[in-house]
Amino acid sequence: MQAVIEACAKGRLSASPAVLICNNRDAEAVGRAQKSGIPAYVLNASGYPNPDDLDLAMLNALKTHAADIVVLAGFMKKIGPRVLAAYAGRIVNIHPALLPKYGGKGMYGAHVHSAVLAAGEKMTGVSVHLVDEEYDHGRVLAQAEIPVVQGDTVDSLAARVLNLEHTVLISTLQRICSGELAL
Repeated sequence: MQAVIEACAKGRLSASPAVLICNNRDAEAVGRAQKSGIPAYVLNASGYPNPDDLDLAMLNALKTHAADIVVLAGFMKKIGPRVLAAYAGRIVNIHPALLPKYGGKGMYGAHVHSAVLAAGEKMTGVSVHLVDEEYDHGRVLAQAEIPVVQGDTVDSLAARVLNLEHTVLISTLQRICSGELAL
């Protein structure tokens, strides 16, 4: 999220963040959004034990703030059917692997990098994709690779992939905003 805020502020991304929805009240993103003047909501099962109510709360927040595109950057929960329907083809996710490899339920963060290392992969990378009803399944919009180097650990690989994620996410979003990449 910080990469998106900075890219918008520096003119590298022709967009304006409308709202932050986070499922973790302790996430740094909440404070960063508030510091940047972006409305922030913590919406999760604690406040909305009924998944339908949570889905509706998310949809209401997005519509209240006139969000055009939903960008998932660290949001670790499955998106509900109302939000999926209202924003069909306009929900973008960044994933720390070259999809379709190392995607699906439970494949996030260190889990992905651990699996890449355990498989002895020579290359890994990031994917920006559209979100649909299945985890990490929607159309891939962009991918970029980096080598897995000898001696890589989960942490070292994660750090290099994160840097690549920021670059690829911003460039993909700019391609969407400029009309170069149609959703």
